[in-house]
Amino acid sequence: MSAGILFAALAERAPDEVVLQGVTKTWCAAELRLEIEDLAGRLAGTRVLAVLADNGPAWAIADLAALRAGAVHLPLPGFFSQPQLAHALEQSAADTLLTDQPARIAELDLGFVSSGEWNGLTWMQRSLSAVFLPAGTAKISFTSGSTGAPRGVCLSAAGLMATARALVNRLADLPICTHLAVLPLSLLLENCAGIYAPLLRAARICLPDLSSLGWHGMAAFTPAALQRAVCAAAADSLILVPELLKAWTIFLATTQQRAPSGLSYVAVGGARVSPDLLFQAREWGLPVYEGYGLTECGSVVSLNRPGDDGINVGRPLDHLAVRIDDGEIRVEGRGFLGYVGDRSTGQAGIIAPVREFATGDLGRFGADGHLHLSGRRKNVLITSWGRNIAPEWVESILLAQPAIAQAVVTGDGKPWLSAVLVASPGVDRASLEAAVQRANNALPDYTRIGRWLAAAPFSTTNGLATGNGRPIRSAILSHHAAELAALYREREAADVVS
Repeated sequence: MSAGILFAALAERAPDEVVLQGVTKTWCAAELRLEIEDLAGRLAGTRVLAVLADNGPAWAIADLAALRAGAVHLPLPGFFSQPQLAHALEQSAADTLLTDQPARIAELDLGFVSSGEWNGLTWMQRSLSAVFLPAGTAKISFTSGSTGAPRGVCLSAAGLMATARALVNRLADLPICTHLAVLPLSLLLENCAGIYAPLLRAARICLPDLSSLGWHGMAAFTPAALQRAVCAAAADSLILVPELLKAWTIFLATTQQRAPSGLSYVAVGGARVSPDLLFQAREWGLPVYEGYGLTECGSVVSLNRPGDDGINVGRPLDHLAVRIDDGEIRVEGRGFLGYVGDRSTGQAGIIAPVREFATGDLGRFGADGHLHLSGRRKNVLITSWGRNIAPEWVESILLAQPAIAQAVVTGDGKPWLSAVLVASPGVDRASLEAAVQRANNALPDYTRIGRWLAAAPFSTTNGLATGNGRPIRSAILSHHAAELAALYREREAADVVS
């Protein structure tokens, strides 16, 4: 299955049928086809096209044109820090870039030179040698950053199309004619399930800019704006992360409003979802269903749907083989080709090999064939915004501050991170607060410390450190569990009041 199925689906639509709906312009099928072909022609000779831009039709057209031209697409999340952007661009050796943030790119000093504009985006290019990419790579998806230098996942067009087609088949009977893209398009979930799948089912795709949907960076959100946007678009479907679902549900309950009646399906994924939250959301009219996926598995592995729902992450999609090995979920499919520059994972000359991926997630299958998650094998935190964060990375930034002697970060399933900090000798609370602020300034907004508590030193004497002084994470979090829980309650209470 190749990207040709997208263009075949587009060719079957009436010339004047609206396909992409932006804030100031709509794109009908005929016009969209011409624009894709024109841009694909301009991309001739491009190896890797990077796109750093807000949501909108231009982003979607650039993505489709890269597929048409056979160029590799590197979506760059706007919430990446400058070092993360530089890392992704350097690792992928992107030679062409489209952006609405040219100043950020210029600041990186990576050799990009502006050479014109296209649909409101600055066209930038540079000359450099290519890097190794597995054969058949169509997209490089750098994760949100479980470490300071996230790995670039190389994905095949065949695998992405298989995911999109499986999603269409799973939801084929639902009346979905209009999809509203709420998540950043740079996230593979919205890219695959919010662009490719709607195109295959001949749906209209609404692509407003993120600020009009209520986004304020990746750490704050205004649900009233989302309610207005869903009503204005007459949306039938959308995708949320748990934190957005929570904010919208609280807004509906507080204002005694109900979700727009036209909504048919709201998928929620990216992090664990509380069953209570799903129940509350449905009480206010949100037809929300939980799913599960990973970048390496083409973004979606399983999902619930009307008539086949449960307190779990649903039934695996038909194009994947999912099994449990020693409690760990393993997924076999054709999407994952390897990592950027890693010849041990890529296979030269073999396009879209069948590959089994060890997810690192623990789970089991229920009697009904639904997948149940039970935790993660390692320490990676997944916030309720759906961001993957290795606590060791954030801790290293905190420990770079002289005022902080020891640090343990937590926040799995929470909207923001908290920390247990040990001050250096002679450091008072005000100095510790200043140190945290300096560390936060060096971190992307989704990894910043929201609140923290000061603690006595971790040592072998109190059982909170090993013999070589390494903090024992589980013991520390258990020891301070009540205080950490109080931090979240206090912050949530303060947010409600404000």
